[in-house]
Amino acid sequence: MAVRWFYLAVLALCSLGLMCILFTIYWMRYWHSGFAWDGTVLMFNCHPVLMVTGMVVLYSAASLVYRLPQSWVGPKLPWKIGHAAMHLMAFILTVLGLFAVFNFHNHSKIPHLYSLHSWLGITAVFLFACQWLLGFVVFLLPWASLQLRSLLKPFHVFFGASILSLAIASVVSGINEKLFFSLKNGTSLYSNLPSEAVFANSTGMLVVSFGLLVLYILLASSWKRPELGMQAERQLLLQLGPGRQPFPVTDMPVTDRQPCEPGNSLPRAVPRGVAGVPWTSFPSPACALAGSTLLSWQGPHPAPSLSGSA
Repeated sequence: MAVRWFYLAVLALCSLGLMCILFTIYWMRYWHSGFAWDGTVLMFNCHPVLMVTGMVVLYSAASLVYRLPQSWVGPKLPWKIGHAAMHLMAFILTVLGLFAVFNFHNHSKIPHLYSLHSWLGITAVFLFACQWLLGFVVFLLPWASLQLRSLLKPFHVFFGASILSLAIASVVSGINEKLFFSLKNGTSLYSNLPSEAVFANSTGMLVVSFGLLVLYILLASSWKRPELGMQAERQLLLQLGPGRQPFPVTDMPVTDRQPCEPGNSLPRAVPRGVAGVPWTSFPSPACALAGSTLLSWQGPHPAPSLSGSA
């Protein structure tokens, strides 16, 4: 059930993210004459598109890599590389977006970094750069110890969510600022709520909804990558498929003499009257050295009795 809800949330997230990007592009093309890379206001129009695409949508996608159920099993290195590569792509788009707005300000003799929007944005970008560099050095390169990674992981997760929150706040304040600058003549005041204001406000609400859904997925405990003690259980659940439950296995109490010690034999109980049942054997923790095995039921129905009755 948790996996099914996760994929529904991802589908909604992809739809919202695509709508955020397309709405921003349409806003800049329809009401502000499109795009160029020449230092004019058309170059500024690239700024919101690049920032929404890189700092919000692609950044969020990179943050959710470890929430995919496929990342629960197998080696973690490929997922680390994908996580770092997607964040790097997001950072490159973010730098291009900053270059566009700084170049436009230089061309138009406009001061830099004077508004709250610019302060929020540059803070988010600075923390993003530090976060990526720290993650690359500590979590991707093999030199760091497990103790150091365990110590820094909570901070890495916290700042990841904080950067996304700052980016969303920056986008919303940037939309508001752009509308105040654009809708200030007598025919289309912002307070009169013209069509551009309605569309841009709707775009901002889409960005906020997208960010809240991303933060919910990041914080939902049932969708986090399991720790080592839970990984085997979730791997079994993935192999069984939806609606099928593993047969519960209880721990064997520790006694002075285990059944697998020399002189003792471990009985192998085989269900009678059941042909072709999907029993899977696996090493017993207490008898691993002796080569003994236990049986785990993986069938779609309740496990047959092992007590000897048909």
